[in-house]
Amino acid sequence: MNNRVCEILGIEKPIVQGPLNWLTNGRYVAAVSQAGGLGVLGFNAGQTESVYTVEETVENMRREIRVVKSLTDKPFGINVAPTSDDPAKDRFTGPMLELMAEEGVRAAVMVGDFWPGWTAKFRERGIRAVFRDGNPSAESTRRAIDGGAEIVVATGFDEGGTLPVKAIGTFSIVPLVVDAAAGRVPVMAAGGIVDERTARAAFALGAEGLYVGTAFMMAEESPLADNIKQAAVKADALNLIMYRTIPAFYRSLPGPLPDELLRMSRAGATEEEIYKAQHAYIGMRDGMLLGDLSKGFASFGLGISQINAVEPVATVLDRLMRGVPR
Repeated sequence: MNNRVCEILGIEKPIVQGPLNWLTNGRYVAAVSQAGGLGVLGFNAGQTESVYTVEETVENMRREIRVVKSLTDKPFGINVAPTSDDPAKDRFTGPMLELMAEEGVRAAVMVGDFWPGWTAKFRERGIRAVFRDGNPSAESTRRAIDGGAEIVVATGFDEGGTLPVKAIGTFSIVPLVVDAAAGRVPVMAAGGIVDERTARAAFALGAEGLYVGTAFMMAEESPLADNIKQAAVKADALNLIMYRTIPAFYRSLPGPLPDELLRMSRAGATEEEIYKAQHAYIGMRDGMLLGDLSKGFASFGLGISQINAVEPVATVLDRLMRGVPR
């Protein structure tokens, strides 16, 4: 199809799967790419335990990359989070860049603060740069484009995972970012996009692609725990609880630990205290990968209301594509 996101990433359908930290692996990512979108390996793809050395991080990711490559010849990406343009202050991004170049990974989905030095290095190695600001604004959009980002993601408060600091919904932030981009690069919409209707709305507001987490996370191939999938199918957005934490807010299905985090939030505990009680990002592993809401949380976007079954990735992607202009 004639679409700038497809042209830049070399994919058939302008849909990128959100990396979701613990909740990806090679099989899942390959399924998204094989169906025509861009699958993306998250930071802890295929793992059940945290690793802390550069060497372990690289080898774990290499293993998952090779799983993807054994299942599809379509493009896929890796999630990276540069912390400085100075390689001496950022031990992980350089080795991940070398790994991606060695293994032929097509795209880097960059999150966090924007670092133009790393963007240039990725592009020099033929790796396309997608930038997703956790707190998007007109200023950060222009800065990313000036610094070489080829695609920008506009994330709204409707998303799951780490919510933006500003409570601006997806269908308010998308046109703001589109206007700031001024046609220089395509903008993808993220947050609450799970079906034909929400996809159509995102494109009507100027998006040229969809960045999708919750809908793919609920697919058959996703490593999300089966008991959490079944609980999410029965839930809707009104069932989700929201509590304060670092850096701003999280949503979760109810459960013993999430309920306690909500109680702490309402009682005036600090964000730091709540973040510690949620076990930082280990809480995502325990709640969503291992399915234990007594030790972790289960975060979903507001589009959960429209998800009523666990289906194959290809079915989810086809449903989204029905809302994409041809």
